Amino acid sequence: MNERKQLHTGPQYSCTQCEKRFLTRRYLKAHMTVHSTKYKCTECGKCFQSNRSLTEHRRGHSGEKPFECTVCSKRFTRLSDLVRHSRIHSGEKLYKCQLCDKVYSRSSHLNRHMRVHTGDKPYKCSLCNKSFNQSGHLKRHKRHVHSNRRPYDCRYCGKLFKSSGDLKRHVYIHTGAKPYSCRHCSDSFTQSHHLKRYLLKSHNEGTWFTCHICQKKFGSSHCLGAHLRRHKGVKPYICNGCQMRFFTASELKHHQVTHSSVKKFCCGWCGKEYKHKRSVIHHFKTCTGTLPFNDV
Repeated sequence: MNERKQLHTGPQYSCTQCEKRFLTRRYLKAHMTVHSTKYKCTECGKCFQSNRSLTEHRRGHSGEKPFECTVCSKRFTRLSDLVRHSRIHSGEKLYKCQLCDKVYSRSSHLNRHMRVHTGDKPYKCSLCNKSFNQSGHLKRHKRHVHSNRRPYDCRYCGKLFKSSGDLKRHVYIHTGAKPYSCRHCSDSFTQSHHLKRYLLKSHNEGTWFTCHICQKKFGSSHCLGAHLRRHKGVKPYICNGCQMRFFTASELKHHQVTHSSVKKFCCGWCGKEYKHKRSVIHHFKTCTGTLPFNDV
């Protein structure tokens, strides 16, 4: 009962070594083994509680992957990684949220989900002080909002991207691949979140995230968070060119084009260039006569 109460109040136990917080003493105790110096990797300095854990870790440096999935032949350095991976094929989900009955295949995914209920956002951006409930969201925020570096290029068209994930999703445009298939019908999708949204709308599978102010429903907590900012009037994304503020990163990205002289979208019919994709799409329809005159 005490642990259930703590799920509402948020993490109460802090690590004295790294200040990371946990819901229970048991989780904190398990975490403290990370700081043990009994077995230390000579290559990177990382410490482990047992010699077995150190041996498994060293395989990462050597590239050794002795454990192979019998379904898809993917290989892993640790047996525990293979066990977790196998749940993708079996659909087994052992970890259940006590507050909303949502289930997960990994305990780390459940712990991450619990922050939706507690409201805890332990990861803060050092550049704009925006907080996040996942470390991955913070990394993505810094990459997309505070950096212009684009190290990943498309081998088909040369377009540059900030992350390998963005490049991978873009390549589907050229290859026509749709790797995410619906288990209920023949529909397939290029992105996992497109499939998730489709399952919610068409097959009522999954969990809707409902706005407590207007009762509007969303397919993800991220979309709900962006929607709630509009109710609160919070605009955390700031243009470094004119200091205009925006609700979402995509709105900021679309605005920043106005400060650039680059026109990367070109009409294939007449050669006229535009800054925004939707502008050239609208122009192309009028240029080719596929759009009625009264809609121009």
